[in-house]
Amino acid sequence: MASASLPNPSLDITLTPLAGEAKTLRQWLTTFHLGSVVLDPYTNESSWILETAVRIMRQYSGAAIRMNFLITCEAEDARAFLGPYADEFIVFCDPTRSAVKALGLTELPAFLVIQSDGSIPAVAQGWTAGDWKEVAAKIATLTAWSKPSIPASGDPGAFRGTPALV
Repeated sequence: MASASLPNPSLDITLTPLAGEAKTLRQWLTTFHLGSVVLDPYTNESSWILETAVRIMRQYSGAAIRMNFLITCEAEDARAFLGPYADEFIVFCDPTRSAVKALGLTELPAFLVIQSDGSIPAVAQGWTAGDWKEVAAKIATLTAWSKPSIPASGDPGAFRGTPALV
């Protein structure tokens, strides 16, 4: 399910990274936009998209955006699910799904961009290559960066996500 945008979330929601201290969304957005892939590590759907998400996120290495994972679990499970990617990307843990709820997400996996003003101009929920391509294009436009190829060889077929709020 794709949507052009979601309502602006509260800039006071807290995002807790694996490394470092928790900060509000406002603080995370001080310098850069956020490009977030939101995953539930306890579902097949999130595991199916992990390699594709990593490939897309790597495209923006060096761009003026903080690419990150928002994982709906505690830190230990996030590290187990992400393996070496937990050290490559910013990882936020949201075991209570309060950030997921505040962002207005209904299905996971999800891919969204949060601009430095707190607005969400593009979001994709579930996996459809075209929807994720639209979010990637928005990030490329915002950062004056090149777009990744979506779909690419090895990407999964389209699938609906699982409920974001359980």
